[in-house]
Amino acid sequence: MDFGQIFWLFFVLSALQPVIKQRLLENSRQRLLARLERQRKSRVILLVHRQETMSLLGFPLMRYIDINDSEDVIRACVMTDPEVPLDLVLHTPGGLVLAATQIARAIRERKGKVTVFVPHYAMSGGTLIALAADEIVMSSHAVLGPVDPQLGQYPAASLLKAVSRKPVAEVDDQTLILADVAEKALVQVRESARELLTRSQTSEKANELSELLSTGTWTHDFPITLDVARRLGLKVSSEMPAEILQLMSLYPQPVRRQPSVEYIPTPRHADRSTRPQNGG
Repeated sequence: MDFGQIFWLFFVLSALQPVIKQRLLENSRQRLLARLERQRKSRVILLVHRQETMSLLGFPLMRYIDINDSEDVIRACVMTDPEVPLDLVLHTPGGLVLAATQIARAIRERKGKVTVFVPHYAMSGGTLIALAADEIVMSSHAVLGPVDPQLGQYPAASLLKAVSRKPVAEVDDQTLILADVAEKALVQVRESARELLTRSQTSEKANELSELLSTGTWTHDFPITLDVARRLGLKVSSEMPAEILQLMSLYPQPVRRQPSVEYIPTPRHADRSTRPQNGG
């Protein structure tokens, strides 16, 4: 075999390696999903968004909830008997309000129990989906977020507040139009959140939570931790199955040249043999 053949063989193997690795990951996820469904006697759906990298150009692309996601989740719901419990694993920064609302309404209408698992974070539209569940299971350091609508780079609530502090004559037409849209967006998201929350909350509590979460009480990236969620009155639990965390490890972030987090990936236990004994 001459050098040219070796070069082309190396080129072909290098090109196939990411494809083979991806297929192996997909097969591992499918096996773990099947095992989890058998254990929980449920339909398990994953909605996981990682930062992705263009294979040729190398620049990062952020994933978010879009219409393709809503179509896929709704299709999975249709394929599942209404009485079968639904387990939805969320890992997302949010996305389109329309798509998130479609997913949330689809799972809210389920007859069987709906559980949303948040191993790390489900912000914005991800939280809106979680509000439709009977129970939200969060890891100890996982976070949800407010669902207040954003218009471009501006929070809708802040736009309204800024306009209200000036005489109308001093506000340009474009800002007034944005404020009008912001007001409508706030009403729409608040009503959607209230409707979704009525699955797990009383009408009074649903009104209270929807107002708090959708009207700009906090900044849009405010972390609603497990403890905060409990204080707010959301139906949350910390009993995260180990298999869910294992599933997340099968969605690796694209490898960069220099990792920002590094450790030896094996369990680490305390060495009790070196501890002083009582009476010693």
